[in-house]
Amino acid sequence: MPGSPEGSGARSGGAKRHPFEYTVVRVVPRVERGEAFNAGIVLHSRAGRFLGARTLLDEGLLTAMAPDCDAEAIRDHLATIELIAAGDPAAGPISTLSAPERWHWLAAPSSTVIQASEVHTGLTADPAATLDHLFRTLVAR
Repeated sequence: MPGSPEGSGARSGGAKRHPFEYTVVRVVPRVERGEAFNAGIVLHSRAGRFLGARTLLDEGLLTAMAPDCDAEAIRDHLATIELIAAGDPAAGPISTLSAPERWHWLAAPSSTVIQASEVHTGLTADPAATLDHLFRTLVAR
């Protein structure tokens, strides 16, 4: 895991740490070329009873990689990832599944414009802080 946010990679004042898994959400504007950039993080900690996602579309990078790609459609899909992770009914039937089921759905491999990376693991005492750290480190650089 890049760096080590307080409460995740290092001992945090005796706070109990729980396993977590995360995936990096990538935008692959031209699937046939395989070029991608990071646009979000989805983090799940079953023991910590947490599922969360943060996304951000770098429109400048999207335009540079694929000027004809519909940024609004990509932004809408990324927003839906956050809604599904939150269990918001506005995201449709998938959002009504249990958190572990939603996690598996969000982390599943796909060959579409928005893809999840392989799953990474770690330990954290604060899943929300770890999500924020990973987002700042891997997406919002």
